[in-house]
Amino acid sequence: MLFLVAALLLLGVLLGTVAHAPLAFTAVAAAVIAVWLGVFAARERRARRN
Repeated sequence: MLFLVAALLLLGVLLGTVAHAPLAFTAVAAAVIAVWLGVFAARERRARRN
């Protein structure tokens, strides 16, 4: 999943509107998305175990 996030971020930097955003903003947005996906994955894993 993290590979997918990294690939999409790289694609966005090279081709998308992320190229026009400051690098600091892009890094913060990527970190927020990664944390969000991590929390979602943990919740899903916990729900499947119960």
